[in-house]
Amino acid sequence: MKKILIINGPNLNLLGKRETAVYGEKKFEDYLKSLKTVFPGTGISYFQSNIEGEIIDALQKAAGKYTGIILNAGGYTHTSVAIGDTVRAIDTPVIEVHISNVFSREEFRHISYIAPAAKGVIAGFGLDSYRLAMESLLYA
Repeated sequence: MKKILIINGPNLNLLGKRETAVYGEKKFEDYLKSLKTVFPGTGISYFQSNIEGEIIDALQKAAGKYTGIILNAGGYTHTSVAIGDTVRAIDTPVIEVHISNVFSREEFRHISYIAPAAKGVIAGFGLDSYRLAMESLLYA
């Protein structure tokens, strides 16, 4: 069985109530249930943290145990050299995901320390960005 780990970073635990015009009104946990029904033969695990070091630990622990990792590092995407270094250090493919189109937002969001080490980047398709990342890890 193929296994995918989804890691969400800071403030993504507030989906459904935080900036709903940007991120939508659905909680991630509700979306995750529907994602599991779309990919019934895939083991999908989920981890969320607001703490940079915990995200790094989750990436390191996941190395070699998953078919792929979907990472939405939130604001750490634009600031964390350490998370980028971790993605570079592990052999499990990582897809960087963003709910919003970061390139249509503030200029600081145009920079990613993860993208150069990731297998790919998917942004701007709302929560469906996660489904697209799943498809790229499972079928590409």
